[in-house]
Order: sequence, then structure tokens, then C-alpha cells
Amino acid sequence: MSLFYKRITLVVADIERSLKIYRDILGFSINSLEPSDDDSYSYPVFRIPKHAKITFATLDSPEQNRTLGLTEVKGCPLPKNAGIHMAASVIKVADLDSCMEKIKSLGLETTEKATDKNDNFSFNEQAFVDFDGHLIVLYQIFLNDE
Repeated sequence: MSLFYKRITLVVADIERSLKIYRDILGFSINSLEPSDDDSYSYPVFRIPKHAKITFATLDSPEQNRTLGLTEVKGCPLPKNAGIHMAASVIKVADLDSCMEKIKSLGLETTEKATDKNDNFSFNEQAFVDFDGHLIVLYQIFLNDE
């Protein structure tokens, strides 16, 4: 039996605004971007009202096709979670400081940078909340001999 984690899909209010983060800052590329059919599986899965219009994008990382999905919902307000975050997407980046500088320039909520290490490597990590309330944790690894 094989286990393969295909992707996470984030529901967003404005796909172009979200692409400023995921494409322009983090470096994902668009694999596909198109309106969804009226009978899209996304309606029942995400509990989207049938009167809403959906656009779906899949984004590629340099190592994997269709790594991230963005489902834009127009015609109904999206809920905002101001409490405890229930999930986080964790993404490895090549230059954490540069990414976070650009994220901060968008006015998004961020955490302080944290550092951890073991015998083989150390890593920095820092989180932000995207325009739609999704918690994203970025990290960068450094080998101890670097």
C-alpha cells in the first residue's frame, strides 16, 4: 500500500490577492486556473452554497505538481477565525528572512522568528496568517557544517 499526500486546498475570497503570497512571494507556479462547474465536488466538500461562484487553481512547487490548491468563492462571505488556529500549512523556503519581509509588507499578521537545532541541522521558522485567516508556517534549514 502506498501513501501520497496530494495537496492542501485553501478556500479564499480573492484568488489574485492570494497569488501575491503563494506565487509571487513563496514561488509556486500556476498549473491550472479556471472556473469550476456548477456540479463541482467542492460545493458539498467545503459546504459552499450553490449560488456562489467558484474558481479553482492548482499551484506547483519546483518539486511537485499540483502541490497547493486555491478555491476562490464569490457571492458569499467567508468566515474569519479569530480564535485558536485549527490547522497550519508548513512550507520549506530557501530564504525565510526575504519571504517574511515581503509578507510583512502586505500588512499580514506574523509571529516572531524561532530557531531550533539538533546534532545535524538547525532551522528557523516563522508563521503568518494569510488574507483569509489560514495559518502558514515557513521554515529554512541550515546544516550544522554550513
